Amino acid sequence: MSTEPPTTPVANGVDFAGDFGLSLLVLLRAYRTVVASALDDVPQGARGYQTLAVVVRGDQENQLALATYLGIDRTVMTYLIDDLVTAGLVERQLNPADRRQRKIVATARGVDTLQDLQRQVREAEDRLLEALDEDECQAFRTLLSRIACDVRDMDLTAAPCDVTSDPCDVAEPGS
Repeated sequence: MSTEPPTTPVANGVDFAGDFGLSLLVLLRAYRTVVASALDDVPQGARGYQTLAVVVRGDQENQLALATYLGIDRTVMTYLIDDLVTAGLVERQLNPADRRQRKIVATARGVDTLQDLQRQVREAEDRLLEALDEDECQAFRTLLSRIACDVRDMDLTAAPCDVTSDPCDVAEPGS
């Protein structure tokens, strides 16, 4: 854990210390790098890991609900679930609420695998956050979780590359 204050990056007289987007980009790239090795054996890597985690939690009633919750195209989700089934981590079972649907359920191996993966991912995350002390790390995780839960309610259906001519010209919710 570094105790030295961070330097303020300045280029051409512009202070980049508060550049939220750039900070997120750097953090995301670093996250992908440190977590990737822990997820090498998971079908489809991070996507498979996140899917397995949601399946183990068990609150999505069917494959379509799971795809919608995770923001994964339903066709892609079919192949992802096929890969997780082949790996013995999940299985498709009849949905007791609707026999026409299949519920995705974690196997005992899937639950054990997720527990091991969560430990490995947490260790990788701890290495990534080693610049923070324990209280700062917990505060960061708490705040990040709160923001993530809040933005889930936003309409994120627009294609990520679609840009309006004026970034401030965004329709208000409900209009």
